[in-house]
Amino acid sequence: MNTSGPAADDVRADGLRLLPFRGLRYVPERVGSLAAVTSPPYDVVVRPDGLHHLESADPHNIVRLILPQAVIAGARHRKAAVTLDRWLADGILAPDPEPALYVYEQHGDGILQRGVIGALELSDPAQGIVLPHEDVMPHVVEDRAALMRTTAANLEPLLLTYRGDGDGAADVIERTVQRDPLLSTTTEDGFHHRLWSVTDPAELATVTAGLADHQALIADGHHRWATYLRLREEHASPSPWNYGLVLLIDTARYPLRVRAIHRLLNRLPVADALAAVGDGFRVRRVEGPLPAALESLASAAAEGNAFLLTGAGTFHLVDRPDPELIARTVRTDRPEAWRTLDATVLHATLLDHLWHIPDAPEHISYIHDTAAAVEQAERRGGTAVLMHPVREEVVRDLARQGVTMPRKSTSFGPKPATGLVLRSLALD
Repeated sequence: MNTSGPAADDVRADGLRLLPFRGLRYVPERVGSLAAVTSPPYDVVVRPDGLHHLESADPHNIVRLILPQAVIAGARHRKAAVTLDRWLADGILAPDPEPALYVYEQHGDGILQRGVIGALELSDPAQGIVLPHEDVMPHVVEDRAALMRTTAANLEPLLLTYRGDGDGAADVIERTVQRDPLLSTTTEDGFHHRLWSVTDPAELATVTAGLADHQALIADGHHRWATYLRLREEHASPSPWNYGLVLLIDTARYPLRVRAIHRLLNRLPVADALAAVGDGFRVRRVEGPLPAALESLASAAAEGNAFLLTGAGTFHLVDRPDPELIARTVRTDRPEAWRTLDATVLHATLLDHLWHIPDAPEHISYIHDTAAAVEQAERRGGTAVLMHPVREEVVRDLARQGVTMPRKSTSFGPKPATGLVLRSLALD
């Protein structure tokens, strides 16, 4: 990593240290459109339909790097590396001429988000600089590590949030967006995206100093953060692997939305799921269509744990768990806020105790899109467990206590579009 950026040695060791890098970006003249080569983050792409849709949008869509397709895992990762090398050789992707921080803006659906993309120095959770709030799945970390190791690239930025206090970083962002952007595009979801580079030494120094006193919460990208830490351990320091690509958003200025991530139980029909609940919860059939059923879920969630089970064309509200059942199944060595999380009760009481569902990909899929979860439950004859979102303050408070939530408990957004800027470790 080029640490010659301004004020790099003046940053406090106990705060965020964000450095410029030479971004890899698509050459607009070599692709159909910038929108056609972007993708949601790898874990938001609904497979196989979403994957096929993105692959057909443009032969150079970034999904061919973040979700390469082959029968054997190792072959998939090698395929991504070969594809990346070919796109660089053919001028599809090209590095920017000098290291930069990148101001990123997206707006749509009534929300405006602005932040800064850079290479963040990695830190362990015990240091309290970057706070995870969810557990991770080892097989996903292993897959992401193999992909990053083989491509020697950070292909998509993590989404991190911090609470600013009028620091200089915000001033730089607001000044930068008054200039003409490097790129501007509108993706098919209706969101508008713009990207600027910041290369002026004084502006870079201002951002660096402004972030140095802050800690960040991982909003999206726990598996990739765990991957960054694993790969750092594999390389002697100092090394480009000591840093990872992130987007930092000041949520005091630009609040994010927090949505739920739903569970699809691939091998459990909804009738069997409801029967196994027994007297442990109240079970009621609620009327559709989906928006009306979700309103019933929201009303029940305001009073306690609640889940909406759907499959076979029906919706059932499962709520009001038996307190004795919760006492027997949920561990007691965690704060009350953790013990009463919907995700905690779902995994400890329903999935583990009542349904006996193994925590393996063939049994449980994690789906961000509500309609897609319902559709796939119908198609597979399984059960979609629809969740109600957690409030951001609950997430942040638990993270500050060093308490991680069950995996895939939250979905912060909007998430950055993948493919607007990449980081090659070979350039650092």
